[in-house]
Amino acid sequence: MPLRPAVFVDRDGTIIVERSYLADPAGVALVPGVPDALRGLRGAGFAVVIVTNQSGIARGLYTEADYEAVTERLRQVLAADGVTVDGVEHCAHHPDVTGPCECRKPGTGMHRRAAAALGIDLARSYCVGDKLADVLPAAELGGRGILVRTGYGREHESRVPEGVRVVDDFRAAADLILGDRLR
Repeated sequence: MPLRPAVFVDRDGTIIVERSYLADPAGVALVPGVPDALRGLRGAGFAVVIVTNQSGIARGLYTEADYEAVTERLRQVLAADGVTVDGVEHCAHHPDVTGPCECRKPGTGMHRRAAAALGIDLARSYCVGDKLADVLPAAELGGRGILVRTGYGREHESRVPEGVRVVDDFRAAADLILGDRLR
C-alpha cells in the first residue's frame, strides 16, 4: 500500500483556543473553521495527526489522566462535527525537568512514531502550528511548515525561517495545503 501524506497539527492555539496548561476538558473550544478544514484535508486523502508538547505533565501541573481527559473531550467535540483524526501524539517531557528527549517538538519523535504506525510519507507532509517548534520539524522531515497567527503565532511570525509560510488560521492553512495538492 502506498504511503500517504499527513498534516501534523499542533493542538493548543492551532485547532483549539490557547489556554495555559489546559487540564480541564471543559476548556476545549475549537478555533473557528477547524471542523471544515479537517474534513477537507481528510477528504483529500491526508492523514491528520495531532502532535502536542505537554510539558505541564513533566512540571507537575496536571497528570497524564488530565491530558487524556482533554484529548477525549477534543475527540468528542470533533466527532459532534463529523470529524475524526487519524492519530494523537504527545510529549510529556520538558528538558529542564526530565532532560532531553526525541519527541518534544521541534524534535521529530512524535512525527516518526505516527508515520510508522499510519503509513505516512513524511516528505509529502505538512507541519502546522502556532509556534516555531511546531513548524520546524518539517525541514528535518522533508515536508513543509505553515505557521498560523492564532495562539502564539503572531509572536513567532517575525522569526519564521525561509520556506515556512504564514497564514491567519488553520482554515487558511488547510486551504493552502489543498491548493498545493492541486498543482
